[in-house]
Amino acid sequence: MQRLAFVVIPTLWAGLLALPSALAQSASTDQSSSASVSAAQNSPDDSGAQNPLKRPLSDKEKFKQQKELKNELKGPYKKWVNEDVRWIITDEELKAFKSLSNDEERDNFIENFWERRNPSPDSPENTYREEIYRRIAYANEHFAAGKPGWLTDRGHIYIAYGPPNNIDSHPAGGMYERPIDEGGGETSTYPFEVWNYHYIDGIGENIEVEFVDTCMCGDYHMTLDRSEKDALLHVPGAGATLMEQMGMAKRQDRYTGGLESLGKGPVTGGQSKEFDRLTQYAKLQSAPVVKFTDLEGFLVNHKVLTGPFFPFEVRTDYVKVTEDTVLVPLTLQVSNRDITFVTKEGVARGEVNVLGRVATITDHVVQTFEQTLEVEEPSELLGQALTQQSVRWWALPLRPGRYRVDIAIKDVNNPDHIGTWAEGIVVPKYDDEKLSASSLILADKMEQVPTKQIGTGQFIIGNTFVRPRVGSGPSDSVVFHRSQKLNFWMQVYNLGIDDKSRQNSATIQYQILDMATNKAILDTSESSKAVAANSANSDQLTLEKSVPLGGLQPGRYQVKITVNDSVSKQQIAQSAPFTVE
Repeated sequence: MQRLAFVVIPTLWAGLLALPSALAQSASTDQSSSASVSAAQNSPDDSGAQNPLKRPLSDKEKFKQQKELKNELKGPYKKWVNEDVRWIITDEELKAFKSLSNDEERDNFIENFWERRNPSPDSPENTYREEIYRRIAYANEHFAAGKPGWLTDRGHIYIAYGPPNNIDSHPAGGMYERPIDEGGGETSTYPFEVWNYHYIDGIGENIEVEFVDTCMCGDYHMTLDRSEKDALLHVPGAGATLMEQMGMAKRQDRYTGGLESLGKGPVTGGQSKEFDRLTQYAKLQSAPVVKFTDLEGFLVNHKVLTGPFFPFEVRTDYVKVTEDTVLVPLTLQVSNRDITFVTKEGVARGEVNVLGRVATITDHVVQTFEQTLEVEEPSELLGQALTQQSVRWWALPLRPGRYRVDIAIKDVNNPDHIGTWAEGIVVPKYDDEKLSASSLILADKMEQVPTKQIGTGQFIIGNTFVRPRVGSGPSDSVVFHRSQKLNFWMQVYNLGIDDKSRQNSATIQYQILDMATNKAILDTSESSKAVAANSANSDQLTLEKSVPLGGLQPGRYQVKITVNDSVSKQQIAQSAPFTVE
């Protein structure tokens, strides 16, 4: 069985390596300037007398000047330093910025601040800056709690490190079975979330960040103490741990000091783990660095490949979010046969770095993404794994319009093995009055997900796990085997609602056509009211169907879905080719 692990490398393009020298140079310049000013203040004028305008300032005058300079930090400059770069500016930079005396100096500082972090200094656009502002907008939309989302702890971590790989969310709290390293046993909790990052550069692997809403007001704060979410921690006789239930520990043992008030359990080494948690907490306050700067040149400058080309396929789909926002699921597929594997201690391991960006037709970068795709197999099963594909998925929110998508990949175990892909896409605009549909996605796996996973994670759209098959070649036809099921997914938007019944009324026709004869192998239909129990009064439908392929002969086919809306008198159709082997 193939095992895939995807390691997140945050997309913060930071030129931090150059920062110490830049600050040192700035400090040196400041010292020279101070010396020059001091000399000028104490030097006599042409008449031989000391110039009263250049005399040394008294302590009272210096304090007044500093207060005036501080009061000048207002408007856009105050917002920039207190909000825009709050989680990425260093203490040294903050101190230097607050010491500036006029707007011209502040403008130069801000320009240099972003340029130091620009992964492509020769490019007119700064992908690092664009990504930071995108994350701020997302945090404001999703994490606000009586204060702006960027100011919350969840907003802080999201802006600094981007979206986590997984979220274990308990928005209502309630009954909770403690893991054994938290003492075991059942208790009741406040609302809490645990964010998991597979990897954060400079911090480590499998990073878990826990947030707790102890005020029950939606303001989740980051905590070092895993027992803080326990609502029964200080309630006598309630929420006993496993060992307390067995009489092998006492409740007061939890309050013996230390970072966490967890019950005793079979797991040892708690003090060292507390130190690790403190270290991780401190590191999370630092700005991460960009990982794949070596691939940036292939996207920005379109460098010529000198080694063997690394082939891969990409599929783009479109799903409506709002009238002005479209989710663009982007699926990348790599054949394991093209990955270089290194075998060590009986395990064959391959790694592929992926870097991508989305830009407007004026080369304005609006999205960037980067990941490491890992494939690990026991060495004796490598031959079987080489016949399979590895896929990765990104869900990019974009506004309607024309874009260019650039992707570069590199075989980590064979650095000269690099591949690039570029294509123009048109993100559709879904008008409210026009019957329309998402992409028709043919998937090799489709299933409902638990409530806590809705809307998050790999291949998840809404409440459904949909893993698209990616086609290859000019026909872009995806391949299925007769032993598999053909799964297809599509959403329909802007169905008409009858004024009297307040319900929709449409017919959905499903067809599978033999492309050799253009005859329908399958032809069936259903009403919009039968699609789902709660769909009758909705202007949107989600169509999810699975069809066994055992009855089809090898050949090329096409799925076609036609929607006839009897209320709005409109019709739409979507189709997608596939091949059965």
